[in-house]
This record gives sequence, C-alpha cells and structure tokens, in this order.
Amino acid sequence: MRDVHPFLVLSPKSFNDKASLVIGLPMTTAEYNADNPFAVAVGNASGKKINKTSYVLCHQPKSFDWRTHRARPHPLGIVNDALFFEVCERLNQTGKLK
Repeated sequence: MRDVHPFLVLSPKSFNDKASLVIGLPMTTAEYNADNPFAVAVGNASGKKINKTSYVLCHQPKSFDWRTHRARPHPLGIVNDALFFEVCERLNQTGKLK
C-alpha cells in the first residue's frame, strides 16, 4: 500500500511500544459510510481528498506491526475525547446494532 491509510489507534502507547503492535480501527472517506451504523464521522479529511468526510469503521478492528509497516502518526494528530468515546461506544455496541 503506497498511499496513506489513516487508522485510529485504540491500544495504549505502552502496549504499542512493547508489543510492536497497534490495535485500532481503519478510517475511510467512502461516502456510502454516511448511512453505515458502524461508522463514526470524525471530520473533514485533508490532503488529496479535500471536502470529504472521514469515517472511523467501528466494525473492523485490526492490529498490525507498526514497525514493520513503518507506520507514523497522522499529521492531524489525535481525535478529541468526545469522538474517541463515541467510537469506543460504537465498537462495544456493534453486536447490538441492527
């Protein structure tokens, strides 16, 4: 994968550093996620896809070795606490949403 693939990291830094893994949720700007009950809108994307909403996909938790993939923090940084808690709540409810 050559492009930037944003990922909301849920695991704590101490775990990430020791395990060389991050656990989190992928992000996308695919417009069909506006109606997805498992997607949380987190704001406008930047870069090549300006004026598109970015969504966290709460139904697709993933892990990967961040050292092997040479991952680095996204220039936008950290989501605010309210959005982070909303994402965590949605992740915990994915089995209950219909």
